[in-house]
Formats: sequence, C-alpha cells, structure tokens
Amino acid sequence: MWRILLALMTLAMPISASAETLYISTEEYPPYNVRDGDGHPTGVYMDQLKIIFERTGIQYEASVLPWARALALAKTEPMHCVVAAARTPERENQFKWVSPIHTDRNVLVAVSGRNLNIKTLDDAKAYTVGTQRTDYTESLLKSLGFPRVDLSADFDTTLLKLVAGRIDLMPMSESALRKLSPTAFSETVLLTQQSLGMACNQLVPKELIDKMQAALDAIIADGTQRRIYEKHGLVIRP
Repeated sequence: MWRILLALMTLAMPISASAETLYISTEEYPPYNVRDGDGHPTGVYMDQLKIIFERTGIQYEASVLPWARALALAKTEPMHCVVAAARTPERENQFKWVSPIHTDRNVLVAVSGRNLNIKTLDDAKAYTVGTQRTDYTESLLKSLGFPRVDLSADFDTTLLKLVAGRIDLMPMSESALRKLSPTAFSETVLLTQQSLGMACNQLVPKELIDKMQAALDAIIADGTQRRIYEKHGLVIRP
C-alpha cells in the first residue's frame, strides 16, 4: 500500500521547468552556424549556447532547419526557440528573448566586378535583391520600398543565385562577408545594424528565460563571448 501512496505522491509533485527539454532550431549561416560531421549545428552561436546550457543545467536538443521553418516552430510550439533572430520591434512581443547573442552590421553585397552604380540605399532599389524567406531582412527590404525582393529557403541558396547572376544583391552580416573570398564579393551599402538573440515561444517558462539571460550576461561580462568570436576569426561589435 505504501508503494502505491508513494507513486501517487510522486505523480502529484510539480515538475521543475528546468527538467523540461528545450528545442533549439537554427539555420546554416556560415560562419555563425555550420553543420558538423553528424549534421548537428556548431559555430559561434552554439558555442555560446552550450556554455549557457551547461551553466544552467537546461536540457536541450538542437537542429538545423530552413529559416522559415525554424522561426515558425518558435512562434507556434511550446519549448521551442530559434537562434539567432533579429530583435526587431515587430518581433519583440512575439517571443521571449535571450540576447544579445550577436550584434552586427548588415550590408548589401554584390559580386565583385559587376560595376553596379550604388552609393545609397535608394540607388540599390534599382536592382533585384535576394534574401531568405521570413528572415528579418525580407520585411525590412519591403518596408524600405525595395520593389524586387527574391526569396529563397536559406543563405546558401541566396548566395548561389547571387553568383549565378539571378539576383544583383543580397543582405549579409558584415562578419559573414569577411569569411567569403575578398576578391569575389564586395559591400555596396549599409542596410542596417541589428541585435540578434534567441527567440523563444511565449510558453517557455520565465524561469528558464531568466536563467539563460543571466548566463548570457555572465559570458558577455567575463569576456567569454568575445573570445568565442575571436576563436572563429570574427570581431564582436559593442
């Protein structure tokens, strides 16, 4: 009888939020996110998240998905987060945030030698710009009045279109541009500067968000985040 009572008491006990598994989705976006030999995400963002999860004891699973799918899961599914999403005013109240994972300039990039006549953003509107579907730059380009915005599933597909001449320009992190061939691609004009973070579903418990934010704040304060960027040959902006 006592075993039955003990089992009932165990079932009735509240489950700690920290014992739940957090599902992290991201896109392949070199050099910040790449796949390892087993297809799992690794790179600048995951290096930070692994430390955060180790320090907080939060269980997690991470996967690489097309950006639109990753963002949709974070919006609609409990215990799902997407990283790294631009923390725009439009998205601010759609998610619970752990940030900044990344702060960087985003520039419009062209293939070198194509001699596009671009000195301002208005000049760039004369050309076809490609980006990833549901990436924050999609809504940004449209809000700025770019008339021809071509959408792809991921960064690599957009880059291939740029090389093939199917699009004229694409928005790209300044640090991502540094990782490409300096003779093959060139910056034309600044598009925006954004803070990016981990965007989590509204049903992710506040306890978890607070723990992760405190851990992120700590690795920023002690220089760990900066050293992660430097390890990957990147510069983190203040």
